[in-house]
Amino acid sequence: MSIRAALTIIAMLGLAAPVAACADEIDTEHLFGFMIGSDIGRVGEREFETRTGARLSRNGGHYRAFGQEFELEFVPMQDFRVELGTSFAAHDIGGVAGLADRRQAGWQGLSVDLRYRFLDREHRPFGMTLAVEADVSRIEDGSGAPARSHGTGITLAFDRELIPGTLVAALNLSYQPEWTRLNGTLATERDSTIGVAGALMAQLRPGFYLGGEARYLRAYEGIGLQEFSGDALFIGPTAYLQFSPEKRLTVAWSTQAWGRDGSSPGRALNLTGFERHQARLIYGVNF
Repeated sequence: MSIRAALTIIAMLGLAAPVAACADEIDTEHLFGFMIGSDIGRVGEREFETRTGARLSRNGGHYRAFGQEFELEFVPMQDFRVELGTSFAAHDIGGVAGLADRRQAGWQGLSVDLRYRFLDREHRPFGMTLAVEADVSRIEDGSGAPARSHGTGITLAFDRELIPGTLVAALNLSYQPEWTRLNGTLATERDSTIGVAGALMAQLRPGFYLGGEARYLRAYEGIGLQEFSGDALFIGPTAYLQFSPEKRLTVAWSTQAWGRDGSSPGRALNLTGFERHQARLIYGVNF
């Protein structure tokens, strides 16, 4: 079964499955798959979240990379949220140009995500939140090679209810610098990615949302955006189900619709720096 078919089935189940009848007020904190909303939760709120990701298909051969994250989130004060996480990674790579064949799985690293909400969309024309995430890793994301790397993700998130209680739009602006030193080498690679992403999500029934996300990403060599190495446009559907006031599920799938490889500009897709397909499954519980 393809990821697209699985998402279609989940969306159909969402229309038939019982969901939280009281969940007609939109909360954007966990509404999106690859993006973030401006909501951060109530003071004293605590959550446990699991996030499963898949990145599939690159140039030639076969490429499968999977990630599993476990996160604890809490809101210690008004408009401020803290998230602590640990991650595991698995790679199955064979015959891909520029990457060594490998089949492995292991613990990847740790992360901390801090978010501060500057504007509350309930009292302002739109919501605005700044998120800063730092991580340290022992496995390089793309190749799966043993490495020592650390990165920072800075995201400015905006959202607004276009139709109160029914339709919400979101915009993310992001900058992600990363420093990586592969094991057995002395040189440190410095890379960065900037991006802009937009989403629309509609509440089709209380607690069930369906919509889509579009993300444009540009990759550079150097943390100061020194040399362009490629870009890609991803689009795909997102579904959100609020099973109860404590339990939720987000499912998202995205495909590369267009891209350019800096070293092969004539191609219609960039399958050197980015994957053909990306998927994400997020399950959260309040406690």
